[in-house]
Amino acid sequence: MRHTSAAAALLATAVIGGLGLAPSAAGAQTGPATARAAWIKSCTDKKDETTYPCGQWQLLMRDGSKQQVRDASPTRVDVKGHKISDTGVFAVSADGGTIVYERASDHRLVVRKAAGGAATALPKALTARGTDSIVLYVSPAGDRVLVDSSEERPTRPTLLYTVATGKTVKLPGAESPTGFSADGDEVLAMRYPTDNTAQIIVHRLDGTTIKKTPPQVVANAATDALAADGKTVAVFVSGNADRNKAPRLRMYDVETGDLTQGVDLALKPGSTPYRANWTADGQLRALVSSGDDGQPAVVRVLTVDPETGHVTQTDKFSISKHRYTYFAAGE
Repeated sequence: MRHTSAAAALLATAVIGGLGLAPSAAGAQTGPATARAAWIKSCTDKKDETTYPCGQWQLLMRDGSKQQVRDASPTRVDVKGHKISDTGVFAVSADGGTIVYERASDHRLVVRKAAGGAATALPKALTARGTDSIVLYVSPAGDRVLVDSSEERPTRPTLLYTVATGKTVKLPGAESPTGFSADGDEVLAMRYPTDNTAQIIVHRLDGTTIKKTPPQVVANAATDALAADGKTVAVFVSGNADRNKAPRLRMYDVETGDLTQGVDLALKPGSTPYRANWTADGQLRALVSSGDDGQPAVVRVLTVDPETGHVTQTDKFSISKHRYTYFAAGE
């Protein structure tokens, strides 16, 4: 249950080592312990048979071990502090080294290393109106946090917080963020001024922005990912089982508006990635999941070659069939 020519030059600058790691290296662990995913179990109300998140958040570590996050709240609160039976706010950075979550004792957002240690509380302003509508994004290295709202737009601004400096920047609430760039120095967002138009926006930390009206295929992407150059967007187009069409990958340049013809991914039509990110060394990673309610969820981490559409599985793990929800690293 989940309660996320010019074209050739563009590819060359966006991709380094597209084939990625061999599957045999997927479980290797070097340096501090990192997390693959976080999940929380599901309980059922005996009166009305509704399900709700319960118990403690669990971290599935890359070395195969498990850790409990004892101070993370299983549920959210509204602006008056009343309990809401939605899953507590939780996220794992794409590198797996950092977790950000809603603390059970006071429902403030906190950040700490996935390996353990003291948690640092983020400013109260980030949760001043409760946590029930928060949509959280964490930069790939866990050094920045983006707090958006699921309320109808335009509403309160999106808040961008830098952990090392304590600086908070306000971004327009009328936009819908989709995530950080590979180095965490830019934020990618979409805006829909009318039913028939869309804007793609890159916010830089220096206060400047890039805006473009993209083609529909970009605006309607299943997921996207912004490279470290702050302008190259990997656009994943959904597959179509009825037409036996595989998911497709195209590259879009927010500065120039150039869009590559793209390539079909070596995936089944029903295996469209639901989340993607560029790594610090220029690889493009994508997440594909499967598993119905009552079955274990299986998550595959893929490295994608944008030139050929070839995918290499770099990791694969499962989440308990008793889950209420889960968040993979980078989701």
